[in-house]
Parts: sequence; C-alpha cells; structure tokens
Amino acid sequence: MERFHGALTALVTPFINGELDEKGLVDLIEFQIEQGIHGIVPCGTTGESATLSFDEHKRVIELTVKTVDGRIPVVAGTGANNTLEAIELSESAKDSGADAVLSVAPYYNKPNQEGLYLHFKAIAEAVDIPMILYNVPGRTVIHILPETVARLAEIPNIIGIKEACGSLEQISDVIRFCPEDFILLSGDDFTSMPTALVGGKGVISVVSNIDPGGMAKMMEAALDGDLQTARAEHYRLFTMMKLMFQSASPGPAKKGVELMGKIQDGSPRLPMTPCDEPTAEDLKKEMTRLGML
Repeated sequence: MERFHGALTALVTPFINGELDEKGLVDLIEFQIEQGIHGIVPCGTTGESATLSFDEHKRVIELTVKTVDGRIPVVAGTGANNTLEAIELSESAKDSGADAVLSVAPYYNKPNQEGLYLHFKAIAEAVDIPMILYNVPGRTVIHILPETVARLAEIPNIIGIKEACGSLEQISDVIRFCPEDFILLSGDDFTSMPTALVGGKGVISVVSNIDPGGMAKMMEAALDGDLQTARAEHYRLFTMMKLMFQSASPGPAKKGVELMGKIQDGSPRLPMTPCDEPTAEDLKKEMTRLGML
C-alpha cells in the first residue's frame, strides 16, 4: 500500500471527566494498528478539533506520533479559519513528527475561491510538510471548487485532498483536473468504495474507529480491482456507516468504541452531546450482528 493510500481513521479523542484520556488514546491507536489500518488522522472533525484547546490539540498529535512510532502514516488535522492559527498548528505538527497535515477549508467566515487559494498557499509556503486539503461543505458552508484544487495542486507540498462533498461528479472533476500523483481521499464512508473505482486512493473514515480491519480490507480490495470483495465489505458495513451519523457525530463512533471496551467514556464535549439512546441500542444490535460484541 502506497503512502497515504487506503483506509485512514479519523480518530476519536477520548475524554474522562472532560479531560484528555491519554491512556485511552494510546489504546485506540494500538487497536487501529493491530487491525491493519493504513493511517491515523488525529484532531479531525471526528476528533473534536473544534473543542480542543491549542495545548490539547498539539498534545494529541504529539502523543499519536509517539505511539505510532513510524508504523503507519500520521496525518494531523491542523486546519483553521484563521490562516495564522493554521500555520501555527501545522508547524507544531511538523515539530512533533507528523507525516502530513490535513487542512480544512476555512469555516464560518466564507472566503471566496481566491481567498481559499491564498489561505492554503500561505500555509504550504510557511511550513514544509505534505498537506492534504479538506473539502467538507456540509460543515464549512463553502466548496473548494475543482478548478481551485487544480491550482493548489501545483504547489509542491500540497499532495492531495480529502473530498467530503458526497458528489462523484466533483470527485471526478478533481481527479481529471489534477496531476496523476495527486491523492484524492474520500471523506465519506458511503462514497469510499465508488471513489476508489473512479481514481481515488482511499478514505479518511469514521466507521473505521469501530472496524478498522473491515475498512482496510474494503479499500485494499477496491484499489486492487477486486470488486466482489470490495462490494461485499461495503454492504457489510453500510448500516454501520449510516449509524455513525444517526446521532450527531462523533457521538455514535465514541459510543461504539466504548461498547467495545476500548475507552472508558464515549461522551464528547459540549456543544456535542452523547449518542442518544435509540442510536446506542441500534449500535449494540448491529455490532452484535457483526460479531463485535
């Protein structure tokens, strides 16, 4: 498996009594690696980056890099809607030894396409580390348009994009407009298998918090052209993929790893709330059906 290809987990950040659970984080990382995941993404949306303090954010990345110890790539979430903050977090991730950074489109302040281009260009020029862009308009309100991605792909250390637009049309445009070695990763579990079939290289996954081995198997099969295996894994995990967003994310993912005994407390930080009871019951049923409990 090539670097930054396959299934990478958007790892949840465990807390105990509202504080970072460092042992829980280490245990989750070891579980991921044991199950064959291809990469770890700390401090993404699923990792509750929006409610981590700067010190916590940097510590999660530092501890993740130390625990992984070079066994698989670490792509650190370092995006912000403040360019200077994004640069600071990216510098810290580089100093910690992360293999790459994941930089989300600036949210809330709604820059235009030129603003997006200049934002990512400034980060790339300030910090010499591979950067993966992150387009998630459902959360940021804005699209990084394929034409803008193509401009950014000309900057040497901007190596790819996590595309969570949910549109195979846009995904296909990004792939055809960008250089052949530009890495497109699905940002949605639902689209990860079909994205690989149109030229994507993998997924940054939520459901792989619970079944890293299954997502790794699915992406390996899809990238190898083994459509029968890829399709079987896609449908085996499809209900679980839906459950990850039946209640506000990352509540269900955290509840799932709690049910598996991987962390003590699956509660997210406010304003996010724990997985609701109907979703928790549905999770238990589905995880039992899949032999996880």
